[in-house]
Amino acid sequence: MLVEKRLETLGIILPQKAVIGALYVPVKQTGNLLFISGQVPMKDGTPVFTGKIGSERSLAYGEDAARLCIINMLGAVKEYLGDLDRVKEVIKLQGFVNSEIGFDKQHIVINAASQLLYDIFGEIGRHARTAVGTNQLPMDVSVEIEAIFEIGKDV
Repeated sequence: MLVEKRLETLGIILPQKAVIGALYVPVKQTGNLLFISGQVPMKDGTPVFTGKIGSERSLAYGEDAARLCIINMLGAVKEYLGDLDRVKEVIKLQGFVNSEIGFDKQHIVINAASQLLYDIFGEIGRHARTAVGTNQLPMDVSVEIEAIFEIGKDV
């Protein structure tokens, strides 16, 4: 349970159950790949970070939202796998930032998510990535992040 220890050291508590707000599954497996549905910055079923990043919401606000997306993502993966040590590699993130016109730092917002994955998983947390600005996200959340993880056999 090395990943669990790392989460504890970082003071991160994962949600117990993924909140599903529509007709989809949080995690879908094909072969040894997990496709993780877009995770938003929610706690206990309520959006925590909402609004557009730019002058309405700060860059730091967006970074906090991105980190919470990753925490929720890892909660969904743990619920699916039972053990985060089965994660062999983080392959790709795709991050969407609810952005005001003229805001061009989506890559920095999503860097917070990338950094957290690296802090938790080390080198296997490095990944390919897309960071996109959009004019609106569901429930007016500030950030949404989806991912592809590779997993190994049961540990």
